[in-house]
Amino acid sequence: MDLLLEEVVKAYGKKSVLEHAAYTFEEGKIYALLGRNGAGKTTLFNCINEDTDYEGNIVLSDGQKIMPDDIGYVLSEPVVPDFLTGREFLQFFLEVHGHVNAEEETDEILSSIGLSTEDANRLMKEYSHGMKNKIQMAVIFAMKPRILLLDEPLTSLDIVASEEMKDMLKGMKEGRIIILSTHILDLAEDLCDEIVLLKDGKLSAAGSTDDEAIREKILSALVEN
Repeated sequence: MDLLLEEVVKAYGKKSVLEHAAYTFEEGKIYALLGRNGAGKTTLFNCINEDTDYEGNIVLSDGQKIMPDDIGYVLSEPVVPDFLTGREFLQFFLEVHGHVNAEEETDEILSSIGLSTEDANRLMKEYSHGMKNKIQMAVIFAMKPRILLLDEPLTSLDIVASEEMKDMLKGMKEGRIIILSTHILDLAEDLCDEIVLLKDGKLSAAGSTDDEAIREKILSALVEN
């Protein structure tokens, strides 16, 4: 399964954000969507997630229509119900989605994201931004979507939590397409298989992160007028 973006165009009034953007994202890879702040990374994710209208096509190569459950979208600003504890929220989500062993799965997921029992049983209104981000990512991971969109996912996490999330994402990539937006080149090189540049409304391949010359190439491309 590939995710195909074909001539995607998006503008807000007279401001053009995406100009015939096209790219093929392959299953089993983690992609870094790299661009300067304001380049349109979040807008592109909103198009893929059908949160905004656009021109062009975003389709799957296997001929199946992209369904809401196919996409997991982790927002840069986490939105969680403050009146629930982290454990209550995650277990409720699993139960609503028909998980028979929701309580057991909740414990496993909370452990995998490094959330302590004490924190899991606190109301989320007391959570830091990073802790809310962890819970948001835990809920999305529980869905096991075919396509995972991560909008600046690790910037609010501490070093330990960030490394835990990286390991989790690497373990999830088989059978999925994972795209994370970032403006941090070090993160892209450390976590991702390929880097895709978004500049002037267009997408282009920067190459594999195994390429030793990629840093110079990317920096040069991003600063060019």
